[in-house]
Amino acid sequence: MRGVTHDPVIEALLGALAGDAGNHPVRVHLANLLLEAGRTAEALEQATTVLAAQPDNVEALRVAATAARAVGDEAKATAYARLATALDPAAAVPDTADEILDRWATSDPVVEPDIGTIRAAGITLADVGGLAEVKKRLELSFLKPLRNPELRLRFGKSLRGGLLLWGPPGCGKTLVARALAGELGASFYEIGLSDVLDMWIGSSERNLRAIFDTARRNRPCLLFFDEIDALGQKRSQLRGGGSALRGVVNQILAELDGASTDNDGVFVLAASNHPWDIDSALLRPGRFDRTVLVLPPDTDAREAILRFHLRGRPTDRIDLAKLAKLTDGRSGADLALICEQATEVAMDGSLTAGRLEPITQRHLEDAARAVRPSIGEWMETARNYALYGNDTGAYDELAAYLKKRRR
Repeated sequence: MRGVTHDPVIEALLGALAGDAGNHPVRVHLANLLLEAGRTAEALEQATTVLAAQPDNVEALRVAATAARAVGDEAKATAYARLATALDPAAAVPDTADEILDRWATSDPVVEPDIGTIRAAGITLADVGGLAEVKKRLELSFLKPLRNPELRLRFGKSLRGGLLLWGPPGCGKTLVARALAGELGASFYEIGLSDVLDMWIGSSERNLRAIFDTARRNRPCLLFFDEIDALGQKRSQLRGGGSALRGVVNQILAELDGASTDNDGVFVLAASNHPWDIDSALLRPGRFDRTVLVLPPDTDAREAILRFHLRGRPTDRIDLAKLAKLTDGRSGADLALICEQATEVAMDGSLTAGRLEPITQRHLEDAARAVRPSIGEWMETARNYALYGNDTGAYDELAAYLKKRRR
């Protein structure tokens, strides 16, 4: 509607208000017309005049929020919007996922942050081979509630809270998080240990605050913390020099709780190879209260991963199904290394022969035998926790996997 000329109507309404200044419905209508005409400062003035007499006028609050944002007063815009939602929460429920994303799109455009890197995801879950159970959990936790806002409201399902991806290294936790960002149409903001920790007292906490503020400015945004066990270590285990991390854990808790901030449109995921080292406070409701075990790829997934890493490379007739069976127990990173080593051998053969020699089944099978599974040590440690440290049932899924592997 912006750009439509309402000047004659606006002038008429101004004239009417000159004789009846207390006619608040007319003044709210005038504020809406001024907003549509791009006269945002005047719209804000009219809306605040109504709010001075009727602080609970929801329509005036909405106009004031939009106008304040347009003139650059984000603090007032947020305050007006929150009050409008609190007074009339049902009307604030969007009808579709597109409407949710449109609302988030009113925030500032994506800018390069001072800490870490924000980028487009570039992939979706369809690009991730296997991991059917992981994808199902992500659908239930994020995608279905987002795509069905009315049903989510009826069931009281919140989009708040985070999700922890855990499991052996090299099995695709970061890839899954990035693909989820693609499904959500959100920016992918990846944060590593070095982006947060700082040698100066208080700087790590300031870094965390800046990271969450950046994610909120760039919503919809998927904020991904790698190695969360290093950042959120159990505070009871922190002694001596490690006590500085207590403040880091407390700051993460404060940002996740969002008592004084608005985390709507910020999806927080974290990855850990050692979930048993994470402070239990981080795993309580409203924080990283959902956990998903990302296991080594099964046979179908290994075949898909091998196909992905061989695409675009010159190959002979390859039996991927046979290779998938041969590489049981390998992580996704192991499979990528197998393809790299086979490629190097084929390139060396091409240089020696003076002509292109494609990657063969023999090259890949030799590489598969040479690359040992990289997750053996992790599995031994995890088995101990699954067998002897599973009082809360946190590792039931891992225990079931290990039991199935022994058959």
